[in-house]
Amino acid sequence: MSLTNQDLIELVAWRRALHRQPELSNEEKATAREVVAFLADTKPDAVLTGLGGHGVAMIYDSGRPGSTLLFRSELDALPIEELSGVPHASQVPGKSHMCGHDGHTAILAALGRQFGRRQPASGRVVLMFQPAEETGDGAAGVVADPRFAAIAPDFSFSLHNLPGIPFGEARLKPGVVNCASRGMRIVLEGKTAHSSIPETGTSPMLAVSELMPVLATLGGGAFTEDDFGMVTVTHAAMGEAVFGVAPGRAEVWATLRTRLDERMAGLAAAAEAHVARIAGAHGLAFAIDYHEIFVASMNAPAAVDHLRAAMDEEGVVHGEGSLPMRASEDFGIFGHAAPSAMFFLGAGERHPALHNPDYDFPDDLIAIGARIFMRTARNLLG
Repeated sequence: MSLTNQDLIELVAWRRALHRQPELSNEEKATAREVVAFLADTKPDAVLTGLGGHGVAMIYDSGRPGSTLLFRSELDALPIEELSGVPHASQVPGKSHMCGHDGHTAILAALGRQFGRRQPASGRVVLMFQPAEETGDGAAGVVADPRFAAIAPDFSFSLHNLPGIPFGEARLKPGVVNCASRGMRIVLEGKTAHSSIPETGTSPMLAVSELMPVLATLGGGAFTEDDFGMVTVTHAAMGEAVFGVAPGRAEVWATLRTRLDERMAGLAAAAEAHVARIAGAHGLAFAIDYHEIFVASMNAPAAVDHLRAAMDEEGVVHGEGSLPMRASEDFGIFGHAAPSAMFFLGAGERHPALHNPDYDFPDDLIAIGARIFMRTARNLLG
């Protein structure tokens, strides 16, 4: 159940190579090829590619009855210019691994190396390298793929590194750990006019100025309660960037967030009602569509118990900390297929935050994350 020093040297070097060549959500073709090539000598019993886009599943099958365990990492990077200054910084302008998905991928590769040397004693292990986590459609695409039915996990596990937590400590709890969220795009359509005679057009200006603060008041409820909801206006644009034209079109973007999936429908309906009312009052047509839809991530108690037992055996300090988080995570959809749990692994209390341009995944977490997952797998499968 241990990685050699040479393993760690090679895993770190590979993680840094992935870091240099980041690919955005739904563009992870080269990264997926790297995963298949890096683990080829572990001789997995099956390799599925193109899952949900560019997803890869490496399957290690004992050939004996037992549970199927799925361990998931993410392949995609972010549209952020890296400013970390590390020697292995992104070589792709405007793209970088500022969430640590390269490190999570290396942790799963560490499992692959170990299962290549010693198969599980029973059942199967599926290493799921998932695409497009950042946009919320990667996990949904994987689960919707007809080939996922053949994987049929009995348990699914994942982790995410988290700055602000002491290095190497874990945070884990049953129940809600990440909120449901969705991006709401509102288009308001009026009539453009010359800026000298704005009365001949229909401007969305007053509607936008009325709509944004109204949206921000929606939701309510304490974050500790199941009825929690919030709306954050994230973007607004109106007309053209010129002085001679009075605008006839505007867009307002907002993120809707709830603790529970059941609450989201009501929050969306309330927001849509305000859009219809305000647009109508100002003589505007409107359209609404939704993007980056994340379901709530719910940790199943049984899956949490398995992770806790592994952490105790491996001497990893753990607790619930400040969970749940307002942020979203698309791992939650795996919980619709099987008991699932995600834990958060401390990257250090002063480590740069996720999605910050100076962030870089701490390489020493590779061994810790791999130990927790391996112990979980061996406890369940032998």
